[in-house]
Formats: sequence, C-alpha cells, structure tokens
Amino acid sequence: MRRRVVLLLLVSAIVGRSLGQEAAPTATPHRRGWLSRMLHPFSPEAVPQYKDPRLRGLALDLQITPQTIKLSEVRQLGIKATLTNESKRPVTLEFVTNQRIEIYLRNSAGEILTKWSDNHAIAEKPGTVLINPQEHVEYNETIAARDLTPNKVFIAEVFFPKYPELRIQQKFLAVP
Repeated sequence: MRRRVVLLLLVSAIVGRSLGQEAAPTATPHRRGWLSRMLHPFSPEAVPQYKDPRLRGLALDLQITPQTIKLSEVRQLGIKATLTNESKRPVTLEFVTNQRIEIYLRNSAGEILTKWSDNHAIAEKPGTVLINPQEHVEYNETIAARDLTPNKVFIAEVFFPKYPELRIQQKFLAVP
C-alpha cells in the first residue's frame, strides 16, 4: 500500500511540474529536465530565449564551408545561416532595407577584418519575412577570404542588423 502511495505522489509531482507554468524566459537557453531527457534522448537542446518577444522560438545555425580553410585553394568562404522557427506560432521579421543578414570575419582578438555588406549594394526596400512553425529560412552567401593569414584562428559572425539578438559566431582555422 505504501509503495502505491509513494508512486502516486511521485507521478503527481512529475505531472504537476510539467503542466505548471514556466518561469519568465531569459536571454540564455534553459536546460531540459531529467524527465524530458529520458523521454526524448535525441531531441535537440532547448531553443534560446530572447528578450524581444517577437523572436521567441527562433534558433540560428551557422555552417562554414570548407571547415578548415586552405588559403592556397580558397578565395571565398561559403556561409550558410539557417533561421528555424521551433515555436508553435508563425514569426514575422520586418526589414527596412533589402539587407537581411550581416557577416563579419574577425581575427582571434575580435577585430573586424571583412564585412559582407562592403561588397553588396543595399537599397531602401522594405520587406517582411514570415517563418511558419517548424520551417526555416536559409541564407547562403560568400565572403572574401583575402584578409586571412595562415595558421591562425578566425571567427565568422552572422547577425541580423535589425534584430541584434539574432547573432551567432563560429571559429575556424586558416592553413597555408
């Protein structure tokens, strides 16, 4: 009889916690609970929470090709930024120009070496991007690798100028 009562209390505590209201979102991603990790072991980590309520549910991913940059072979880096809506509601992003993203190449000290927008014409053309739930938007761009030097680590940074919270960085190595 005691085992049943203990089991009933344990189950009600777990269910009560999972159905209860969550705390206010923070700027850092929250950790998943142990029950969530047990039931869904291969699901991705939690989506980052932003201060701007319009951005909640968005996850930004960055891929650089090639991963190790051979300066003798590569003149431009391929940058692929993917913005995924992992929430249950559509997210609308409004822009005042035709520039959606900005890409910086930085050295390991954080100094900007190359800006993507320096080589692209930006016009005052307003636009709107609607990302439906469980869908994504990809931005495939290239940026010049002429300022990179061999055997050093560099940082590629992608962000949305209109939404500074949507920002991601990735380090990579340049070899001769």
